[in-house]
Amino acid sequence: MFLEVIMTNTENNYDNQVVIVTGGSKGIGRVIAENFLKVGANVIVCARNAPESNLTCDGNQADFVACDVKDSDQIKNVLDFCEEKFGKLDVLINNAGGAPPADSSSVSERFTRSVIDLNLVAPIVFAQAASNLMHKSIGKGVIINISSVSGMRANPLGVAYGAAKAGVINATETLALEWGPAIRVLSISAGLVLTEESRSFYGDDTSVAKIAATLPMQRLGQPQDIANACLFAASDKASWMSGSNIVLHGGGDKPTYLDATEIIKD
Repeated sequence: MFLEVIMTNTENNYDNQVVIVTGGSKGIGRVIAENFLKVGANVIVCARNAPESNLTCDGNQADFVACDVKDSDQIKNVLDFCEEKFGKLDVLINNAGGAPPADSSSVSERFTRSVIDLNLVAPIVFAQAASNLMHKSIGKGVIINISSVSGMRANPLGVAYGAAKAGVINATETLALEWGPAIRVLSISAGLVLTEESRSFYGDDTSVAKIAATLPMQRLGQPQDIANACLFAASDKASWMSGSNIVLHGGGDKPTYLDATEIIKD
């Protein structure tokens, strides 16, 4: 029902708009891209690997441009394609990111630098390049950075990832201040979202159910939850929202000390 309301309120806003989704070939990024197609946007998906199947909706198909977002030349190629085909850019969604768990005492420097390059440096560089095209073509735009609750709390076995995502939140606030009012910049900090990739980390259905039981909403997030937030944040309905970090975490983690008390009983 929520998606129907969002689509009703935004479908006219996205007609003929151009949206780039990084890391959009699978997982959360693919669902985000599909939802913008549903509301009539022209969508460009970039990722290192092409999607297994074309992203289409009601005859509207996303363009794919191969891009390793850690390479600034490849970022430029995406934006050159965007300008050549559409002449403008309305929305950038910096979704590409992630990192496998790694022990903080033994992880290599190369791994650490790679994680930070992917999750922090790349979104900043892509945002810089996108903002230039936005200013040049239509004089305004929206940039949404997908962050994580890992950047808002301790992140065991993921120190570089957590630090990078914390940096994304700060970068969002800084760029919103520098680039407003023409360009709105926001971040969405996702909690525990169930995807094909994250399932390998969360475990089987029994394990997922146990994790879900720790959250007030009693379920893990779905990629659609993040897509819904992107549709709203990029729309005119959020025209006064910039520099904001939208936290989507199903109510958040229960403080661990409560397990040792009688304050809240199951």
